[in-house]
Amino acid sequence: MTAANTVIRKNHADEANPAELVVAAADECLDLAATWLAWDGRPVARFDEGQPNVWTPHKALRRIADHLTDHLHEVEALLAGAEPVPDGWHGRSVTLDADWARFTELDLAEARSRVTRLARCYVLRYEVAGPAEWDAPRGPAWTLREIAGHVSGIVYYAEQVGRLG
Repeated sequence: MTAANTVIRKNHADEANPAELVVAAADECLDLAATWLAWDGRPVARFDEGQPNVWTPHKALRRIADHLTDHLHEVEALLAGAEPVPDGWHGRSVTLDADWARFTELDLAEARSRVTRLARCYVLRYEVAGPAEWDAPRGPAWTLREIAGHVSGIVYYAEQVGRLG
């Protein structure tokens, strides 16, 4: 290890893995989702950038999982020096037929498994990359730390449905 690497490691040694923010956000989303068993089938109407948008539990969870997937792919591509594959989602601008399904205990269990595992992938990937990579410049792309901070915003989607019951 060079002296420069020693300094970098020493400066980052006391810092927590920035991907822990993603895990905390996922936990917060799932805490809200646990209340969605009380959903009565009526969408929650919101205005986003002046545009009306409707939210259901399945739509919120779809967006959470999509956002986690998109940026995990971005992290992997950045670390591999590859171009990320652009996503083809329509995002929050659409409500799919499947988004209207009732929300059951099994849906919550599936969401817990999916979201928890995706969030943990961030922590594991960042751990393998190491602290020196967390703030390494990535050209016009965000740093890994910035990506983790951005992804922790997934709580936004859960908040659109909110705490029910």
